[in-house]
Order: sequence, then C-alpha cells, then structure tokens
Amino acid sequence: MISEKLQKVFNEQITAEMWSSNLYLSMAFYLENLGFDGFAHWMYKQSDEEKEHALEMAKYLMDRGGVAKVSAIDAVPTEWENPKEVFEKVYEHECKVSKMIDNMVDVAVEEKDKATEDFLWGFVKEQVEEESTASKIVNKIGKGGPHAYYHIDQELAQR
Repeated sequence: MISEKLQKVFNEQITAEMWSSNLYLSMAFYLENLGFDGFAHWMYKQSDEEKEHALEMAKYLMDRGGVAKVSAIDAVPTEWENPKEVFEKVYEHECKVSKMIDNMVDVAVEEKDKATEDFLWGFVKEQVEEESTASKIVNKIGKGGPHAYYHIDQELAQR
C-alpha cells in the first residue's frame, strides 16, 4: 500500500503531466499554424509522451493500492513570439518538471518506499534526456537564428 503522502504527490504529478501534454499540444498547433510541420511533429510526439507519463504514474499508483486522480488542468499558453521562444519555454518547463520529479523521489525516500523510489528513477533519467534535448534545440536555433528554422524543422520532423 502506498502512503497518503506519496499518493498526493503522484496525483499532483499526474495533473502536471497532463498540463504538460496540453502545453506541447498548444505549441504544436502554434508551430503548425506558422508552417513549421517538423517542429509541430516534434511537439505532437512530446505531448503524447507527457500523457504517457501520466498514465504510467496512474497505473503504478493504482497497482500500489492508491487512487489516481486528475485535478483541474489550468489553461496553457497559446501564443509565443517565435519558434525560438517556444523551445526556450520547453527547456524551462522541462527543468521545472525535473525538480518536481526530484521532489517525488525525496518523498519516496522519506516514506522509506524503495519500490516507488526505484520506479521514479526511470523518470529522473528520462528528465535528464528531455532537458538535454530541449537545450540542444535551443542552442541550434540560437546559433543559426531564424535562418536555421527551416533546417532544424526538417531535422525535428524525423523524430
């Protein structure tokens, strides 16, 4: 049986993952409306991935005897200045999510729940990868500027 404290942080994270999914979906729409189908494709995939994270967490929580819930999901932004700003926001957001996952690990350690700690380490590792990927995209856009959008758009279409 999972503790009430862990159940609470899991449900908060499930809601956060669904918000993230909506954020990336909104970014995909924005980018596709600008004609950047590759950027949009990357965001659609990212949106699906965040929803999958929520589902994995809910399944784990229920498997441990907890009750999974999705709280109200706040509205997400719908406009950005340009694709560079979009990916800067992705990087900032992934850093924020990393801190949230780290907090979940801390709670699992406090609760002496090694199974949950083990489960969460997979998310910690994935967050490192997601931060790194977002950072690399921001750096590529920063080095090439708006003139590089077309090439990076083509590259991200391959995801």
